[in-house]
Amino acid sequence: MERLDKVLSNLGYGSRKEIKALVKKGEVEVNNVIIKDSSIKIDPEVDVITVSGEKVNYRKYIYIMMNKPSGVVSATYDNYDETVIDLLDFEYLAFEPFPVGRLDKDTVGLLLLTNDGKLNHRLISPKHHVDKIYYAEIDKKVDQKDIDAFEKGIVLEDGYKCMPAKLEILNSDENGSEVRVTIQEGKFHQIKRMFEIRDKKVVYLKRIAFGPLQLDEKLSEGKYRELSENEINLLKNV
Repeated sequence: MERLDKVLSNLGYGSRKEIKALVKKGEVEVNNVIIKDSSIKIDPEVDVITVSGEKVNYRKYIYIMMNKPSGVVSATYDNYDETVIDLLDFEYLAFEPFPVGRLDKDTVGLLLLTNDGKLNHRLISPKHHVDKIYYAEIDKKVDQKDIDAFEKGIVLEDGYKCMPAKLEILNSDENGSEVRVTIQEGKFHQIKRMFEIRDKKVVYLKRIAFGPLQLDEKLSEGKYRELSENEINLLKNV
C-alpha cells in the first residue's frame, strides 16, 4: 500500500502540494469514489485511479534505452559534467532512474536506464554472464594473437585477470583496425585497458548490444526511448 499523493507524484502529475490541490477540487477518484484526502493509502496495482476523468496508467518501473553521446557521464549526479539523467524529460525524473552499469565519458552507444534494482543487479553481475558487445576502432593492426589473448583472459596492469572475451576482427591493416568485442563484466575502462596491455589504443568505442538488446539505430546520440514489453521480457529472461 502506498500514499495516493506519492503514487501520483511519481507518475508526473505534480508535486504533493499540487496533488493535494487536485484532490481538494474533487479531480481525483479511486474506484469511482471522489477522494477528499490525498494521503490515503491505496494499492496502485489493484485500485482504479482517475485524475480529471482520465484513468491513470500505473507503472512501478520504467525501462529506457539511450544512445549515450560522448562527453556525458553515466551517473545520476555529477558536480562538473552533464549526466545521462540530465538528458531525460521531466516526466521520467520522478521515477528516479539510474544507469545499468556504465559507459565511459567518451564512449557512446547503448545504455539502459531503469529504477528496477533487481533487474539492474542481474544484468551487471558477472556471474549471470550477460554479453555486452562493442564496436571499436584501434590505432594498430589487430591479429590472431590478440584474439587468442582475449579468449585466454587479459591480465590488466593492476593484476586483475579479466574473464575470457571474444574479439572479432572486422577490418585490420597497418593503419588500424575495426573490431567487435564481447565481454561479460564491466571494469573501469576495461576494453581500453585490455588493448593497452596489447600495446594498442582504442580511438573509438561504441556499445552496440546489451544482452538480447541491440542498439536501436533510429536513436541518434543523446536520444532515448522506453523499451517495449517484449524487450523488457527479453531482459528479464536473460
